[in-house]
Amino acid sequence: MTATSTSSASSAAGVQTPTRTAAGRPRHLYEVDVLRILTFACVLGVHTTSHTMASDDLGLAGLLALLHFTRLVFFTLTAFVLVYSYTIRPKPMSVFWPKRFLLVGVPYLAWSFVYVASAWLLDPGQRGDVPALVTTFADGVVTGTAKYHLYFLLVTMQVYLLLPAVMWLVRTTRRHHVTVLVVAFVVQLGIFACYKYFPATDAWMQGYQKQFFFSYVFFIVSGAIAADHADAFLGFIRRRRRAVLWSFAAGALLTLVVFVVQMATGDSPYAAGTPLQPIEVVWSTVVFVAFLAIGAAWADRRDPGSRLARAVDYASDRSFGIFLSHPLVIWLLLYGASPLEALVPKPWLTLVTYVLVVVLSVAITELFRWTPLSVPLTGRPSLSSRKARAARVAVRERVAERERAAA
Repeated sequence: MTATSTSSASSAAGVQTPTRTAAGRPRHLYEVDVLRILTFACVLGVHTTSHTMASDDLGLAGLLALLHFTRLVFFTLTAFVLVYSYTIRPKPMSVFWPKRFLLVGVPYLAWSFVYVASAWLLDPGQRGDVPALVTTFADGVVTGTAKYHLYFLLVTMQVYLLLPAVMWLVRTTRRHHVTVLVVAFVVQLGIFACYKYFPATDAWMQGYQKQFFFSYVFFIVSGAIAADHADAFLGFIRRRRRAVLWSFAAGALLTLVVFVVQMATGDSPYAAGTPLQPIEVVWSTVVFVAFLAIGAAWADRRDPGSRLARAVDYASDRSFGIFLSHPLVIWLLLYGASPLEALVPKPWLTLVTYVLVVVLSVAITELFRWTPLSVPLTGRPSLSSRKARAARVAVRERVAERERAAA
């Protein structure tokens, strides 16, 4: 019996589970909202820190090493949400793929053009050279290099395409999921060990390792299997929250120890904290579970009418748009002879820039959400059109109610 069928049976008896209400309906996973917000907040931290830290600031370099879990947690989260959503609401791929690619593929193309065109306009050597613009844009779209964060979306779309294979793996190995996880974990350690310690083995990828789904095989598989056992998994992190948080602390310490040891043996701060290395397999897995445990604690205490609940809902809804736009904000804040860099000394520059990036990215996303460009620029439907649709539905319901009363 799967986690989904188990939860349905429990809910049918009037018992609420981590994934179902007492009425048997799928429950919104507010814990996932918190996980998403924390992960994207750390993504902003990675990019802000890497652009503002001094080359000899070992403290911020260590922080950066800790924050480099983001891409790996992101892909675990992607697989978890994808498989969970598909399990409770299965649909043909002919329906699933167009919707998913609209909300991810269109923003990928739009923001690739924004970043490529911006650089093109500011480059005196290329400005006006339209063929160069087209060529650079096409190359950026194919390779995920139009901006340093857009490969996230390229890999996400690969996972979308692979969903039938992922679902097949989850279903056919259901009695052997522990074995599958162990094998995937070992394979992932091997892949990252090759990337980090034996670079000649991946030279054929010419620096594009992060753009391929197989670089994240354990995170995709573990997210999918966790979703297949969502009730048991979410119940476990609730029961073992203290142990999970202690594991988080131990994982952070171990990651910093590895960082220091690798620097002591000759690595630069960047190389010592690179995300594609074996320690990140352990650390990122711990972070995913810990963030979800924090989210579960929030979900269990959430007051739907509170300001905090509305703020969390708002942040979760806007997080993807903020992710898409924040490198543009960083670039504008630090471009050329930046007044910000002249006014704020390091390391305070990192903190001030982070706050400004958050505020301005939220403002940009909010602006876009109320325009017809909301889908390509935020990956979400326009709020104005949603409001208009809701108003039309409300009018139809009132008319229907009056007709029923008249009859």
